[in-house]
Amino acid sequence: MDFLANENFPGVSIRILRGNGHNVASVIEDTPGLKDFNVLKRAYEENRIILTFDKDYGELIYKYRSVTPVGVVYFRLDPFTPEEPAQILLDILRSGRLQILHKFTVVERRCIRQRTLH
Repeated sequence: MDFLANENFPGVSIRILRGNGHNVASVIEDTPGLKDFNVLKRAYEENRIILTFDKDYGELIYKYRSVTPVGVVYFRLDPFTPEEPAQILLDILRSGRLQILHKFTVVERRCIRQRTLH
């Protein structure tokens, strides 16, 4: 899958995802300091799912009707190890139980919630 890792997404997890065959672009590597709206725009233009720890994307998409990417995975893990987000995402993808395309997915330790993107 094609992902766009937000600045707050751990580099270790980016490398793990890439090592498992996923195409992961990284804001911190390519465009550090990019504003959230522009991250949404880039993900939309490049057809990528955003990986983030930033809750603001839900507000931008649902409240302010910003550009909508093909998906957002918002991790609410605190504390977490640098490899944990990648491991959780790989488990989700391998299980086939959840579809993350066209969804705003919230990943917590005890549950995963989803809402359809418009």
